[in-house]
Amino acid sequence: MITVHHLNNSRSQRILWLLEELQLEYKIQRYQRDDKTMLAPEALKKIHPLGKSPVLEEGDLVLAESGAIIEYLQETYDLQGNLKPVDPLSRQQYRYWLHYAEGSLMPLLVMKLIFGRLGKSPVPWLMRPIAGAIGKGVQQHYLDKQLATHADYLEQHLGKTPWFAGDTFSAADIQMSFPIEALASRWPLDKSPHLKNWLATIQARPAYQRALVQGGPYNIIG
Repeated sequence: MITVHHLNNSRSQRILWLLEELQLEYKIQRYQRDDKTMLAPEALKKIHPLGKSPVLEEGDLVLAESGAIIEYLQETYDLQGNLKPVDPLSRQQYRYWLHYAEGSLMPLLVMKLIFGRLGKSPVPWLMRPIAGAIGKGVQQHYLDKQLATHADYLEQHLGKTPWFAGDTFSAADIQMSFPIEALASRWPLDKSPHLKNWLATIQARPAYQRALVQGGPYNIIG
């Protein structure tokens, strides 16, 4: 039996979605973020030394990292190859977006989250005005410019093809879901109609909706 160690409002939501797309049986071990720090509980370190989510368990296998989990599930259970392109060009795009999601886009979004909280608790109140000003400066002069570049890049790509890896939905779209949902919560997508349409389309998929029911409340932290 597959077990997903699932942290609320985290990357593990897309693993539940993939499992629903594959129509696999699984169970969920739930964990809650600390209300103040928003960090995962120490209990996750008993499953994996880094204490992060998602973690997938199956028999003797304990696997972390969303991309690695997605590749494992697709290669092991997607026997018809419905979630991985066949032609070489699309397959290369598939591989690229699996890595881009966490390697290029998510670090900027995490930085924006961190710098956006510098003027708030747990920063000591005497330091909050200075810390908040630093956070705003970094966002304005670096992060927002970088995010604008990435948003334009994604918009242009989806203007050429309906899905990230080509003409058909794939696990690359599942991998890209979390960073784009995080982007949408921190960055206006009013000038990105293709990106907005892609987001609405994936969120309307029955398997995505079933994963929401299984995972519980899901709100990307802004």
